[in-house]
Amino acid sequence: MRKIIKQRQIISDTWRYAEEAADAPAVIVPLSQWQSEREALLASGRSLGVKIGPADKVEVLAEDAAKLQLIALEFTGLGEGRGYSQAHILRRRYGFTGELRAMGKIQRDQLFCMARCGIDAYELPEGSDLDVALTAFKDYSVAYQPGVDAGGVQLKQRAG
Repeated sequence: MRKIIKQRQIISDTWRYAEEAADAPAVIVPLSQWQSEREALLASGRSLGVKIGPADKVEVLAEDAAKLQLIALEFTGLGEGRGYSQAHILRRRYGFTGELRAMGKIQRDQLFCMARCGIDAYELPEGSDLDVALTAFKDYSVAYQPGVDAGGVQLKQRAG
């Protein structure tokens, strides 16, 4: 069973991608499948998640955010930063409260900043040391800009 980091703990992942097991009780489908099979997926009674790529517009999920339990943001490489903006928009603009998962080519050094944008689950590449990755959340104790994360970091106050 796949292991992920969720809410700063290592857990067994109960979700399956559609290509792994389309009939799983908790399934993550690509955005294109969500758009073409939305009604049938909603009627299935399963827990639903949608995987969006860097070029996908999160605006298409605006009305459906409350119906989804998970949104997976795909990071295709180290220089790919659109997932940070997607996460921020989903949390702040659309009020998404479900699991917001980073997946793909992500590394330990990105986790702290991803959390600041509202991402609360991390599916690191196979072979990654999740215990080492967890230490990323302790790298910084102060943030100079507000973030979407809830309580993870104290904001530095200006004396004055």
